[in-house]
This record gives sequence, structure tokens and C-alpha cells, in this order.
Amino acid sequence: MATMAGERLFCDTNVLLSAVDKKRALHRQALHVLDALPNQGVELCLNGQVIREFLVVSTRPIEVNGLGLTPQEAVGNADAIVDRCTILEENRDVAARLRQLVRAAGCAGKQIHDANIVATMQAHGVTRMLTDNLADFRRFSGLDVVDLARLSLDGGG
Repeated sequence: MATMAGERLFCDTNVLLSAVDKKRALHRQALHVLDALPNQGVELCLNGQVIREFLVVSTRPIEVNGLGLTPQEAVGNADAIVDRCTILEENRDVAARLRQLVRAAGCAGKQIHDANIVATMQAHGVTRMLTDNLADFRRFSGLDVVDLARLSLDGGG
């Protein structure tokens, strides 16, 4: 994946979790995203939902697929991440787009979380997202979904 200065890139929750959890296979790639890309002029974007999901998984016990961090550790990590990112507001436009996406893509259950991310991106004019769950976002048109596993670590983004 090549990135350019001035580009806006939405980061899915799994990117943030991989950056924090050294045991995850994509830890190095995710750290590169948070540490190097903002310094190269890439604007990393999140929404409130991604921050909530990050905090939920970070504080959930390891035995139930969490990171087992204390609330203080999780919030400290979230603070460091948010400092590097732009938070896209979830507003009336996002809510309207979410309803449209649910209808159009036939989303149900947990898929609506993904639709909300896409609605937020659309409302703020962001078309590119980074994730390691490509299949979750294939149903949505007009979205450039980038695989975290294919991220180049050679300085070119």
C-alpha cells in the first residue's frame, strides 16, 4: 500500500488493537501506521465507535478474547492514539447515511457497526480505510479497503 502526504486514511479498530498488542501478527505494521504515517503527512481518522470498540477489547479479559488491560492502561493507549488522529464526528448526516447503508447493503446485527464506520467516512469525504478484516467492508461500494497485512514498512507507507 502506498500512501501520500495529504491523504486521509480511516483506521479500523483492529489496526489500533494490533498496534497495542505485541502478540498480534500485524503488530509491526499497525505500529508503523500510528508512528510513521502521520509524520509523512497522512491524516489518520477514527470515529467515536472505533475508540469505544478499542476500549472494550482492551479492557476485556484475555480469556474472552480481550487484551486484559486495566482501564487506566487502556485509556492511556487510547489517549496516545487519539493524539495522532482526527476524530470524525458522528452527526445527523452520519445517522442518515447509516440508515441508507443498512437498507442498501442489507446489513444486520454486528454488520451495522461496519455500516456506521462507512457512513461516518462518507459523511466526512474519506474513501480509504485500513483494516485486517477486508471481508467486513467488501459489501460497501465506493470504498478503497486496504489490507493492513500488505502495508509496506520500508518508509513508503
